[in-house]
Amino acid sequence: MKKLDAATRIKRWIVFVIVALMAIDLGVVVAEGHWLSAFLILTIALLILLVTVFSDRLAVQIPSELQVLALLFVFAALFLGEVRSYYDKIWWWDIALHSTSGLLMGILGFLLVYVLNASQKIAFSMTPRFVAFFAFMFAVAVGALWEIFEFSMDSLFGARMQKAMFNDPSGLTDTMWDMIVNAIGAAFISVFGWWYMKRDRRSFIDIWIQKFIDRNPTWFVS
Repeated sequence: MKKLDAATRIKRWIVFVIVALMAIDLGVVVAEGHWLSAFLILTIALLILLVTVFSDRLAVQIPSELQVLALLFVFAALFLGEVRSYYDKIWWWDIALHSTSGLLMGILGFLLVYVLNASQKIAFSMTPRFVAFFAFMFAVAVGALWEIFEFSMDSLFGARMQKAMFNDPSGLTDTMWDMIVNAIGAAFISVFGWWYMKRDRRSFIDIWIQKFIDRNPTWFVS
């Protein structure tokens, strides 16, 4: 039997705890007759389980560390934020999540540009400054697309994805703050990555990227 690395073991324990918490909450909302919440909880739990179970069968193998961050973000955004109404109960919850999304998308931006830079199929190299700039712009662009999605859902289907902040029911203030904190998170991870690359030091981003390369060797053959 293949020995699991520490990150994979941690991922499995986190998934177990998350699903167990949602299972308990599912029983509570079913007993109270809150069927919409029950449906959302069941959907989120099944999504997490399916991604975890079939992660090794996907065409792209994502390092366990990134999977853990993604799972925690989904749990915090969908289950705690939407189902348990943390967006309404904790005023900074939405801001914290958008800041975190900036960090995550910045890391993904580094991953993408490192993949291009390391691939033998693509003959070019990039300076640390450009890599950091690409990661930052990628994260900001994804954040902007998400805000467009929120606006579209609210306008077309009457959803309440844009939150009313500072007595602004239009959602414009929420959108701007979301984009600002997303950009701050992206800037932080971009500067961090640039600082390490500039000094030829190995950061956690490099380690995760190397794991991605090791798990997807066919992407890097000439």
